[in-house]
Amino acid sequence: MRISKNAFSNLAASMIAFGVLIGLVFPFAVLPVGVPSSVALSPVFFCFTVSAGVIVGAVNISLARWLVRPRLTLMARRMGEVEQELKEATYTGDWSRCDPQRCGLPADSADEFGVVGASFNRLLEALAESHQVETRLSEFTQAMSAELDVEAICQAAIASFRRDLRATGVAVIGDTGDRLEVLASHGLDAPHLLVESDLVRHAVRSLKADSMTLPEHLVIDAAVAKMRAQHVIVHPLVLKSTAIGAVVLAASSEIPRSAQALGPLFVRTLTVALSNALSHQHIRRIASLDPLTGVLNRRAGLLRLDQEFESAASRGRPLGVVMVDLDHFKRINDRYGHLTGDGVLKQMAEAASGVLRREDILVRYGGEEFLAVLPGAGASDATIIAERIRAAVERHMVDVGGIEVFATVSAGSCSTDELTVRGAMDLVARADEALLTAKATGRNRVVSANRRPADAGRAGPADAPAALPAGR
Repeated sequence: MRISKNAFSNLAASMIAFGVLIGLVFPFAVLPVGVPSSVALSPVFFCFTVSAGVIVGAVNISLARWLVRPRLTLMARRMGEVEQELKEATYTGDWSRCDPQRCGLPADSADEFGVVGASFNRLLEALAESHQVETRLSEFTQAMSAELDVEAICQAAIASFRRDLRATGVAVIGDTGDRLEVLASHGLDAPHLLVESDLVRHAVRSLKADSMTLPEHLVIDAAVAKMRAQHVIVHPLVLKSTAIGAVVLAASSEIPRSAQALGPLFVRTLTVALSNALSHQHIRRIASLDPLTGVLNRRAGLLRLDQEFESAASRGRPLGVVMVDLDHFKRINDRYGHLTGDGVLKQMAEAASGVLRREDILVRYGGEEFLAVLPGAGASDATIIAERIRAAVERHMVDVGGIEVFATVSAGSCSTDELTVRGAMDLVARADEALLTAKATGRNRVVSANRRPADAGRAGPADAPAALPAGR
């Protein structure tokens, strides 16, 4: 019976009506058992049975209010509290006041109330887990957007993968344009082998995450011992239907399902951040290069020189420099034209780069003048490298559009191991002085600023500066 919107009012009306009905029917029901009709059908007996039915209905209503209503009231109150906390947390971001322990319902009965309470608690747990995921993803996104440096982004991503995805070993692999390489890693033994892994290659080609149990080649380098990885997941970094790299997650046991579900969310954010960082790195690299020769321009080169000078000073290592200048470059331009002169500069830079060590830096210092920065090179090393450059250019015939041009260079070298210099530019100035001496004493030669006057006889032509001819 529904007479109002209040369930207890409807229940009370229904129970009382049912009691009255039972009271009216009961006198007729007792006739077959031998109760005289004069008694059973008397007005007094009717009043008694109807009253008894009403009393039973009222008692049932009271019991329902006493047993059921408090549970429903608690549910309503907790739901109201959750609603209020959700509204506030939406704007404040503080979800700690609405955790399952604080706002949960007792699920201590094996009836529908217990089922409802357990369902409500599971809903709160799912909500709390959802906000934990949202928080982790937000923190990860902030970490990724805070940097434009590839190394910093990779290290921040690795820290998050280890903390939130329970990965013991992590590697971030990037596509540098012509090949895959490991940009950063943690906890993996020989991570460079990952780029040759079939699992990584398949994930990159298919653009789909792949996993493996018990890989034979991957070893986790733990703090106290090395152990074989039991579970490996490879997520490709996909941007506009193209793989720009991959993330390898390895663990000594199976990675939890919740962490596996969170992985793709992290990977999508990392993909965008890494793509931006690689683009920024590429733009910076282009901006730091001389457009003609492809070596560092003066601004970027001097910045690297300052960095190498500070590093050498802090480590107590020598730093060598070589100033190189094309001989009679003005004559080449006047005779063959500037396009041919540009070709000579370009191939001269290629010849010089070909004899430098991997850690050395070649800079176009200005015009036809180049600066080689030689980390760890002493005075004799700098002189040897300068002589290599001179010899490489001398034996290199430049062919520009069918025009054969032979060029030579003069070089001045020096190193911090035998000189007292005030800074990086003072070191360059000493090398430039030696270069001027090489020019003045015949060109196509190397002069070291570290040579003492007593050594002049063993170093070739005299070091004393002479009057310079027009041009260098």
